[in-house]
Amino acid sequence: RPAPGTMSASNRENTVPLRAICFDFGGVLVRTFDRSAREGWERRLGLAPYDLERLVFNGEMGQRASIGAGTTADVFRWVGEQLSLSPEDSQALARDFFAGDRAAEDLIRLIRSLRPVYKVGLISNAWPELRTWLSDLWGLADAFDSMSISAELGTMKPAPPIYHHALASLGVAAEQTAFVDDFEENVIAARALGMHAIRFRSADQATSELQRLLAAHA
Repeated sequence: RPAPGTMSASNRENTVPLRAICFDFGGVLVRTFDRSAREGWERRLGLAPYDLERLVFNGEMGQRASIGAGTTADVFRWVGEQLSLSPEDSQALARDFFAGDRAAEDLIRLIRSLRPVYKVGLISNAWPELRTWLSDLWGLADAFDSMSISAELGTMKPAPPIYHHALASLGVAAEQTAFVDDFEENVIAARALGMHAIRFRSADQATSELQRLLAAHA
């Protein structure tokens, strides 16, 4: 019997090499490192912690924008209406909401180091402006071979079509693909399709798990 942590020759023969790695965007590659601006609005509006995020992302207009039926401006107009804000305050909230977001430079470096060997894709539930933000704001558009963005496709994770789009655009099978996402339901859906999915909890944890996975499927 092989020693713990090793694979037999037959297991190695049955291991499908990985050819592609896909990443989520928000909460993984770009994260809110400083919530102070959002906390200030929550105190001002009498909201509980994280209620603002829930209203912005999970509210009716945020969900519509995620399938291309609204824009960022529409989202914050709607949020302002729900919170009885003036148009000026709604615009200020829109400016402040993402002020604490930063690119996860360690993961960005990892992605760029993987590109010579693996295809790299993005699978993101995001609003229509994401592709422009990736290019103009974050400078990350060139980090990916393919971007599957829910607002452009009209379908969101964890529904299978967005995963199928990513796989087809990269020209790989599910079992040849790793995927990193911070939401459990998206990880479960990817695994159900045969992808090797990792639940993101921290950059160190996700990087360590991904490196072990790549070594096992080299």
